[in-house]
Amino acid sequence: MTDPTRRPGGRRPRDPDARIRRLDSNPGDKPRGMERLADLLPQTARQFGLEDQLEQARAAAAWLEIVAERLPAAVGGCRLVDLRHGVATIEADAPIVAQEVRLRSPELLATLRASTRAPLRQLRVTTRHV
Repeated sequence: MTDPTRRPGGRRPRDPDARIRRLDSNPGDKPRGMERLADLLPQTARQFGLEDQLEQARAAAAWLEIVAERLPAAVGGCRLVDLRHGVATIEADAPIVAQEVRLRSPELLATLRASTRAPLRQLRVTTRHV
């Protein structure tokens, strides 16, 4: 007599939840709810020693928003490229953009400080050489 749950080739039909059950560390635990990736990222970065890189990425994203809000003419013309020892290094594509960032640096620095956890004391502006 043949097993009715087996396919003609002798295999059982796939259970779509079987893989999920195998990945659970402890099958007796209740299933956990969904977690946001943004909530898991800091913990994972800490485990792998990537906290500084994560903070730099946050600061770079904040910089783009600050430029869009306060220096719309410079959008796409400058970016935060480094964040070390309290110094945020901004790279500008053109000397005129670099000059504008330098002139407005106290205001831009204060806004960047407020939107990142990194202890910032200075903006360093460089011009990209092409």
